[in-house]
Amino acid sequence: MIRIAARLALGMVLTLVYLPLSAREVTTLDFRPKPRPATEAPKDVQIASSNARFDLWVKAFRAKAVASGISGAVYDRAFRGVTYNAYVVEKDRNQSEFTKQIWDYLDTATSAERVKNGKAAFLRHRSLINRIEKKYGVDAKVFLAIWGLESAYGEHMGDIHMIESLATLAYDGRRKKFFESQLIAALSIIQSGDVTPNNMTGSWAGAMGHTQFIPTSYLAYAQDFRNDGRRDIWENDPADGLASTANYLARHGWVSGQPWGMEVRLPPNFNYSSSGERVKKSVAEWRKLGIRKIDGGKIPDYGQSSILLPAGAQGAAFIIFKNFHVIETYNTADAYVIAVGHLGDMIMGGAPIQAPWPRGDKALSFGQKKEMQRLLTRKGFDTEKQDGIVGPLTIAAIRAFQASLGMTPDGYATTDVLDLLNKN
Repeated sequence: MIRIAARLALGMVLTLVYLPLSAREVTTLDFRPKPRPATEAPKDVQIASSNARFDLWVKAFRAKAVASGISGAVYDRAFRGVTYNAYVVEKDRNQSEFTKQIWDYLDTATSAERVKNGKAAFLRHRSLINRIEKKYGVDAKVFLAIWGLESAYGEHMGDIHMIESLATLAYDGRRKKFFESQLIAALSIIQSGDVTPNNMTGSWAGAMGHTQFIPTSYLAYAQDFRNDGRRDIWENDPADGLASTANYLARHGWVSGQPWGMEVRLPPNFNYSSSGERVKKSVAEWRKLGIRKIDGGKIPDYGQSSILLPAGAQGAAFIIFKNFHVIETYNTADAYVIAVGHLGDMIMGGAPIQAPWPRGDKALSFGQKKEMQRLLTRKGFDTEKQDGIVGPLTIAAIRAFQASLGMTPDGYATTDVLDLLNKN
């Protein structure tokens, strides 16, 4: 499934970090599911590894797994042939944190090719998608877009052996508790009979299937939509994977018929301190302030909402509703949520984002964001944390700093703001 525990980019520059708390891994590799064997006879565990300490850890962890309800036979079968995987440790220790501006991310996430492939996937699975939409009450274009972003509509689901990957990462110990819990969950899935160890594949950090669920999320939300007795999100048929995602969104409060949001036009006198997810108003209140749809039309009343400015006053503006926050539980990056919503809209014939982006702006590095937080706090605009994540507190601090200089207080973290902090 999905959740990224730490916000990748709270409404500003998108910082993509390959975190194992997510249900997905952004990748350019051509991962395809392997053929599934007809049967797999249980055998005693046979571990061949160049890492003797890992072998001992596997044998010792067996007792913890059994105490958690995993049968010894299932454990031994799941670990047959498992070795220490240096590749996943290297990926975990060298997660390539790179920064993209939101427009660069959206250019890829909602590219013409991805939209075209999404339309083709919808036509190919129209009956299935409509049945899932009807059962769970979640708009088809949303779980279709998540499918497109997470695995390119099933083309790139990952081919790494999950038990080997999770065991290696649990043994490595950098996030021991998390990976041990995911490993126990993965063993529970095997024990349920939903999948065999060899067919339980995914990305290096534990994300699996068409929409990249992590094992604990699978246990909580996976669905057997085919009614064949297995919740199989790895099968080429995407029924269980898409239904599981729709169920996840429904269980997190999806409001049927409500959009994630829409692009809007702000009046010249807009008070930018009123923007941001934490400021909520009725649609009637936003209308009184002069906010209109991007085409000038009246904003439909979908309830309490906020104005989101992912690139500050110089970029596109969006009004966002409750369903924005539901998608946000799948992946907490604002850019990801906008990408899901916008991709889904375009698959169903919607228009591209109309407002221009400030494409000349350079993205702040992780170190620059931490430096900005340090300088803001030192000048009396406390960010509370100096973690390199531009969240609500940092945005509020930037706004206060901008206001103190007579600037437009849009809270947009830029190199210009950093330069001003260094000069003043």
